[in-house]
Amino acid sequence: MMALVDQNKQPFTYDVLREGEDVTLRIDCEAYLRSPSLEDDPVLMAKAIDILMEAGTVTKIVFTQKRDYEYDYTQTLMLLDLAKAYNQIIKKRIITYQSIGDPKTYAEIQNTVYRMLKSDPLGAYVELKRLSRRESISMQHSAAELEAHRLHRIVTQLNMIVRMLDQTSLIQLAQPYLAGYVVGDRSVYRKLFTPTIRPDFMFTKLMASYPVEGEELASYGVEDTEVTLFRLPNTIQFLYHILPPEFKMSEEKYEIVDTARKVMAEHKPTRSEFVDPQRMRQVFMNVGHDLIEELASQRNMNLREKEIQSMTKILVRYTVGFGLIEVLLQDEKIQDITINAPMGQIPMFLVHEDFDECVTNIIPTVGEAESWASKLRMLSGRPLDEANPILDTDLSLPAANARVGVIAPPLNPYGLAYAFRRHRDRPWTLPLFINNRMLTPLAAGLLSFIIDGSRTLLVAGTRSAGKTALLGSLLTEIMRKYRILTIEDTLELPTTPLRKLGYNIQPMKVVSALTHGSTEVSAEEGIRATLRLGDSALIVGEVRSVEARALYEAMRVGALANVVAGTIHGDSPYGVFDRVVNDLQVPKTSFKATDIVVVANPLRSSDGLQRWRRVTSITEVRKHWTDDPLQEGGFSDLMKYNTKTDQLEPTADLKNGDSDILKAIAGNVKEWSGNWDAVWDNILLRAKIKETIVNLALASHRPDMLEAEFVIQSNDEYHRISATVRDEVGYLESQRIFFEWNEWLKKSIKAEKTE
Repeated sequence: MMALVDQNKQPFTYDVLREGEDVTLRIDCEAYLRSPSLEDDPVLMAKAIDILMEAGTVTKIVFTQKRDYEYDYTQTLMLLDLAKAYNQIIKKRIITYQSIGDPKTYAEIQNTVYRMLKSDPLGAYVELKRLSRRESISMQHSAAELEAHRLHRIVTQLNMIVRMLDQTSLIQLAQPYLAGYVVGDRSVYRKLFTPTIRPDFMFTKLMASYPVEGEELASYGVEDTEVTLFRLPNTIQFLYHILPPEFKMSEEKYEIVDTARKVMAEHKPTRSEFVDPQRMRQVFMNVGHDLIEELASQRNMNLREKEIQSMTKILVRYTVGFGLIEVLLQDEKIQDITINAPMGQIPMFLVHEDFDECVTNIIPTVGEAESWASKLRMLSGRPLDEANPILDTDLSLPAANARVGVIAPPLNPYGLAYAFRRHRDRPWTLPLFINNRMLTPLAAGLLSFIIDGSRTLLVAGTRSAGKTALLGSLLTEIMRKYRILTIEDTLELPTTPLRKLGYNIQPMKVVSALTHGSTEVSAEEGIRATLRLGDSALIVGEVRSVEARALYEAMRVGALANVVAGTIHGDSPYGVFDRVVNDLQVPKTSFKATDIVVVANPLRSSDGLQRWRRVTSITEVRKHWTDDPLQEGGFSDLMKYNTKTDQLEPTADLKNGDSDILKAIAGNVKEWSGNWDAVWDNILLRAKIKETIVNLALASHRPDMLEAEFVIQSNDEYHRISATVRDEVGYLESQRIFFEWNEWLKKSIKAEKTE
């Protein structure tokens, strides 16, 4: 069924809106029967030039229909130049019947200049040059002096117009494509004009067209959204191009979703409703589904249930949701999204798992940014205003979780800016890190041994080094029989999926170090509270400020009871010491409570175009130093990254058993005390188990074996088998433990296949 058009409404009425330096020409095309596309429609192009001659200088043109079609300054300038050139031609009366003399030639030139120049300026340009060549040839072959003079006058006038058109930006940009140009062919316009498109119910704009000269590198689907990656000419950035379903709906569906949005917009969610955003979203889903079904029925539209569900998801995204941000965060390959101020002028950027830094085809607007800010304030319960221009919080969506950072005026003089860091849907594991080469099987075995040894550990690194992900993977190495307490100011550790996998885990959220005047408990108080909650592993999301002293108190009190671990910024063990002692004011003697420092850093290729994450060192902190651990041998590398082999390699200290921490762990186990060979054998056993999982997962095309559910089950079996073997033979016999574990592995895979 076609959408009804108001017969009394006239197309192409317009308004000129001024906002700061921007002058926007909005042309109403609601009553126009075709989509408003300059690149495809000669009538629309001619009408736009007519309006520009009336309206004067503008910086962008927006055609409004069910969608807004916006042409930016560069594209608008091409039409402005043509409008000015056309005006000059008319005012100067370059073409007159008296000057032409021949009725047929006059009609031909007049049609080209006065009609075609506005609807198909490239065709008019090519045609005028053709006419000039034809008249020049006639002039050269004319025997009559009077006729030659007349033809010379025509050629002069035609060349004058051609020179005027040569000065316009459209002709200059189109020159490479004009060889063999066919009048009426609009393909060149599609190379030069690409609007950003925004449906009525959205703030965000989208450059929907594919880049004309882009080289397609990859494409895939994320639910019902098309994702395509392009290499662009003249830049090292890749383009991440999405085409979500809301940009492919029919006009009838647009009307229904837009009407439903206006109805639902009457209800403004309260702060209490945002306390449980998942429940609120479900309520809106139910109401929206019924509303869309009712509106479709009123219009005699037969929609399938799948169509109604898709439209309802879109509706909820643009009412209580976060619009196209949600579409992006559904893509598991996206790691970071950055949105810079001023809004509406520059696209979003993101970091892609396979293509690193990318520019997107999405341009958020001021209205969208302000809508996100309001929702994040309610979700977090934290302020975002002139007194508190920084908001650091977490965002939980149906298909993804993310950490969100927002900066506002006066810190950001150009408005709001955002950074979204997407968390992996499932916990990272050590086999996953082996698979992506962040660490080696031996490093995984060593870390597993240290975690089971209940030591204190800091995961250090620069920003985007993978610190939190690595810390999360170490949680899967803690036996499920132990209680775990986590403390974070933004919830990034995988506590919810681990709880679903049977862990006894209690997350605690504390005030952000960047927030002032909040009612939340400070990180320092939170850590001190954990000391009164019984024997538990303590995991601190990130050590940022004065809570470091309380953390070291917990390390000193609880080091021998269970694991105490956290993340901290620092690019080396000494960098961690410097930050803890000098920046965070922890006494030097207290720093000795740190047993292990694991450093992870992002590395780049020599050309700067590639980036990968690696654990660059696993270092123990020795206790026999007084002032400077670097000068006094307080740091002992157990494993060190080798740039030539791209491997984390064991040092002589580790191979020879010259490790106070590993000996201390062994001292608490009867079978290992004073027996370095047994300790080393157990580390190698753990490494072999991790490596076997990775190899089998790759060989059998079973990526699920690298995930937390299987890895935790494997760890449980390892501990169960180890206890059985020790009871039977009196010690941990590695060969037998591995044999029985491997038999379990085979049975487990076989059982899953039969299911």
